[in-house]
Amino acid sequence: MNDRQDLAGKRLVLGLAGGVACYKAAELLRLLVKAGARVQVVMTDAAQQFITPMTMQALSGEPVLTSQWDVREPNAMAHINLTRHADAVLVAPASADLLAQLAQGRAAELLGLVCLARPLARCALLLAPAMNREMWAHPATQRNAAQVVSDGAVLLGPSSGAQACGEIGDGRMLEPEELLEDVIAFLSPKPLAGERVLITAGPTFEAIDPVRGLTNRSSGKMGFALARAAREAGADVTLVAGPVHLPTPRGVTRIDVQSAQEMLAAVLPRAALHGIFIATAAVADWRPARLAEHKIKKGGKKQPPVFELTENADILAIVAALPEPPYCVGFAAESEHLAVHARTKLERKKLPLVVGNLGPATFGRDDNALLLVDAHGEQTLPAGGGTADKLTLARALVAEIARRRVERGGT
Repeated sequence: MNDRQDLAGKRLVLGLAGGVACYKAAELLRLLVKAGARVQVVMTDAAQQFITPMTMQALSGEPVLTSQWDVREPNAMAHINLTRHADAVLVAPASADLLAQLAQGRAAELLGLVCLARPLARCALLLAPAMNREMWAHPATQRNAAQVVSDGAVLLGPSSGAQACGEIGDGRMLEPEELLEDVIAFLSPKPLAGERVLITAGPTFEAIDPVRGLTNRSSGKMGFALARAAREAGADVTLVAGPVHLPTPRGVTRIDVQSAQEMLAAVLPRAALHGIFIATAAVADWRPARLAEHKIKKGGKKQPPVFELTENADILAIVAALPEPPYCVGFAAESEHLAVHARTKLERKKLPLVVGNLGPATFGRDDNALLLVDAHGEQTLPAGGGTADKLTLARALVAEIARRRVERGGT
């Protein structure tokens, strides 16, 4: 995992209610601390049956609080002190019993007191439910979950899958990496709140026969990073992805396609429904005019087969030419003369912004360097030159897009 300090300066209270999912809380704590957060752990009596306070203290570097009667605090009011400077209380796992307590405003232990005593306006309550599938499905639990959400809490999960009891279904706590991504997104600025963003990513695959095709080296990493960054910024994100092997960012709607024609079919009916379109995909300019019914065999032929090519539609140009187009951002992956080619694309397709990068230097890599080209000039990301990891670049680019949308009178 990247060593970015995504939570630098953030203060969190990590609460553990009872449940076997407590074993995941240790890894979650490690990830939160690695991301730069200062984390204070609070454990219920039941949580201590599954994992020890010593483990959590060693990982957090902070004393673990387990009792409302702890007198180590100068005023003996740990439930007050813990949240006065915290950005959020994250309870992972949140048991069915804890949800019931919070729904009724009860606090049998310190963790419940902390949740009730937090300043509602500036300290969020994030709950990661973890319980047996029948417990989660029970009407009482569903009522309690709805009530705590109505009272201002945010539910993270649960997910579905194999459970410790041997059953399979809803109620499984999200994995630590998923919870980390959700916490980072929740605490991120929201310059795109209420916005809908459509992104294309990865290569396309233009079939020659049932087993071969024309494609390129685009990994899709930049487009997927942009989808995550836009979601963190508060947008409703739809990602149209060519054939890549990348996990879908949390909270993002993904549509998988293969060819440029399939990508156009996915993008065109959705484009007018989105305020921003970011065409990150490296779409093939050409495709075979005819698809061979069977695999083309070499046999005894000494001459290679000859293919007639036909031009693919220009997805970005089509979207930009709509009667009421979204704010269109194009990408130019070049091998030379980056600024010249990016500006040519900007002017030819009448775009407000083109983002250029050198394809051979970035395809498949985790870092990149971007050149932003608009009608007024050029700008590099990162600002001082050099390279940065693609998520850092994506966040900077999303902030730029949000700022430019406001200047153009967008939402």
